[in-house]
Amino acid sequence: MSHDGEMGTDGDMGRAKAGSKKAARTTVEAKPRGGKRRRAFTSMEQAEHWLNDRINFERVRPHRVDPDDFKLGRMRALMDALDNPQDATPIVHIAGSKGKGSVCEMLAGCLGANGYTVGVYSSPHLVSVRERIRVGAEPISGRGFARIMSKVRDAAEAVEPEHGQPTYFECITAAGFLQFAEEAVDIAVVEVGLGGRLDSTNIASPLVTAITAIQLEHTAILGDSLELIAAEKAGIIKQGVPCLTVKQDEAVLEIFERTAEERGAPLMVLGREIDFTQRFEAAHAMGPHMRVCVGTGDQTLDHLPVPFEGEHQAQNCGLALAILQQLALRGFEHSERGVLLGLESSVKNGRLEEIWDNPRIIIDGAHTGESVRTLINAIGAHVRSDSMVVIFGCAADKDVDAMLAEIGRGGDKVIFTRAQGNPRAMDPEELRKRFEESHGKMSQVEPTLRDAINTAAKGVGRDDLICVTGSFYLAGEAKALFLAKREELAAAGV
Repeated sequence: MSHDGEMGTDGDMGRAKAGSKKAARTTVEAKPRGGKRRRAFTSMEQAEHWLNDRINFERVRPHRVDPDDFKLGRMRALMDALDNPQDATPIVHIAGSKGKGSVCEMLAGCLGANGYTVGVYSSPHLVSVRERIRVGAEPISGRGFARIMSKVRDAAEAVEPEHGQPTYFECITAAGFLQFAEEAVDIAVVEVGLGGRLDSTNIASPLVTAITAIQLEHTAILGDSLELIAAEKAGIIKQGVPCLTVKQDEAVLEIFERTAEERGAPLMVLGREIDFTQRFEAAHAMGPHMRVCVGTGDQTLDHLPVPFEGEHQAQNCGLALAILQQLALRGFEHSERGVLLGLESSVKNGRLEEIWDNPRIIIDGAHTGESVRTLINAIGAHVRSDSMVVIFGCAADKDVDAMLAEIGRGGDKVIFTRAQGNPRAMDPEELRKRFEESHGKMSQVEPTLRDAINTAAKGVGRDDLICVTGSFYLAGEAKALFLAKREELAAAGV
């Protein structure tokens, strides 16, 4: 990947006192090109149509992506045209290959339950792009999205002659920072989109940074080794800003340690500088679940239940709680009761999320071999069923064979399909061929997810389970189908 000069600006940029509500919303106006201001979008559809016309690397096959396209110069120019709203809000910045979304949700839930107004920026979305920009659990409204995106459009057009057209992700990231500034949130939890060093979110000056587990991912863009990927993730480490991470490959930790030392940033590892223990519990009231204890200095949080299923979520929860303890040192106080309530209210959003109960259907955005493995293990430990039908579809550029090995281990029956409207989706016939050649199990193909669900539903009983996984696009399509079905039933008075 190409370098873009300096990292994002470090230091405190005129933030409000931690925990205090700002007196009024900030009004931010883009600097229009040529002195003329265009009419604002009048609908969500107009704004989304404009956004979808930007280049979207989430939908482009990696071999067609030029790593030189990832630069912070254009993003900084875009934010400058919007008067740098990212500097108006205290921020926690979270990167990683696996678990960063879960950490964001648990941290945001705990902060919200302790009385703070919390902005959450995440990606990708399941059903609506509005999910990427939330205040608390509420996505930005359609009207709000149109209003904010009108300002981003004006700023994007102002910088385009000199810097080129801002991308989809740059524009939606700018919209998130702008919304948080105008809503005067107390703090924002911001998830990195891709990598870290040159990710559009890396123009922020955070209070705390965190990096979750590192795995091989996006190798065509980030590099083909753990060390190269770790170096990109370490790009979010800022001068003097504490960085938290989890125990992982020693080569990865060495890169984090070297980067942190170069930037004078305290690095704290869960289970090393941060006291951490986890245990599995099968209490009747909550069912099977993990519990964690986290301690930093004089602060301890003991035996707290992990809200998401799976042993792997214990360290994600521990990391979220350790970040919370760092924020307490910076004025964001919390109570143990608030933390408990916050964990309970954490948004699942495609993480072993049940979207229908008869037949029982869960969705999960697992899209790597390791994440499918942890999904299958979590279902085995936490979800009771007589048998499971896996509906699977994935992008062609993923480690397909590793994922197929795991669904072969966990699925009693497998149906291959593809997400609609995703040019990266792999041909389900090819998936079936590779699966049957390597595992000797019978499977079938359906042309659409709707067909796959209908086929699966005909063959399952009350105690069976249908799991839709392989990509966020497929999980999101399933969720959208059943949201529409609920609306249809509600309209019919059922």
